[in-house]
Amino acid sequence: MDPGTHFAFGTHEQHGFVAAFNSSLPAHLAHWYLVREQFEPVPEQPGLFRLTEPERDGQRRTRQAVHDLRRHGYTVHADVALDPALSASPPRPARSNGLAERRSRVAQAAAGRSPPRAQPPPPTPPAARP
Repeated sequence: MDPGTHFAFGTHEQHGFVAAFNSSLPAHLAHWYLVREQFEPVPEQPGLFRLTEPERDGQRRTRQAVHDLRRHGYTVHADVALDPALSASPPRPARSNGLAERRSRVAQAAAGRSPPRAQPPPPTPPAARP
């Protein structure tokens, strides 16, 4: 790991999304930050942390951890797919916009031809009224 890098994020065959920290950073501080970002220590490999429940939107959560640590002023290296600065965000599902749908219906109604109005009955003379 580059000496100027505080944290590194990547993928591991066995552990999924992982993070490690540089020895220049106090271990207790790195542990505190990574646990807050939902990473847990890997028991058999000191200094390596894995994301808890990686099947639960793991890539997005790892990207968020990279973003959060950078916002706190740390230098973070991440794989391209996990680096929000280098790759596009995954597409988000489109939410329906009620206003746009309503405007579309109004525009369609305005573009259509209205049926002619029925002619009102001719007025009857006042003397003929009952």
